[in-house]
Amino acid sequence: MLTTGPPQSAPSTTDDSTTGKMNNNPAGASSKARVGSSQPSETSFKRKRGVFQKDLQHMMYGFGDDPNPLPETVALVEDIVVEYVTDMVHKAQDIASKRGKLLTEDFLFLIRKDLPKLNRCTELLSMNEELKQARKAFDVDEEKLASAE
Repeated sequence: MLTTGPPQSAPSTTDDSTTGKMNNNPAGASSKARVGSSQPSETSFKRKRGVFQKDLQHMMYGFGDDPNPLPETVALVEDIVVEYVTDMVHKAQDIASKRGKLLTEDFLFLIRKDLPKLNRCTELLSMNEELKQARKAFDVDEEKLASAE
């Protein structure tokens, strides 16, 4: 074999202790946070892990998973959910930056092409409004009863 350039080194292999897998990446382990990538580096923010663990376990069970899913599975789902929500909030902030105020409509605009999500969100927003009105009516009734006594 005849080569005309500088000798190529073999790709570095590093052990990724978080997943137990080997990382065969020519740039080594430091290439996880890439320049220009939309993914934040691991050092850019620290979040408390496991905050949504119980809720996610119940949701996973409701969607057909085991009543006690593996902790690794719950952690993975939590990472995916947090990444999705964070991405949506950043996109909504970009949209709202022109106006200067983040509104519910910014999120609805982002999901406008995903009809099941859009329908569910509008349903939840209308139910929330109905609950607010019911609470307000209940508070007014209580005040009338208290003032009548």
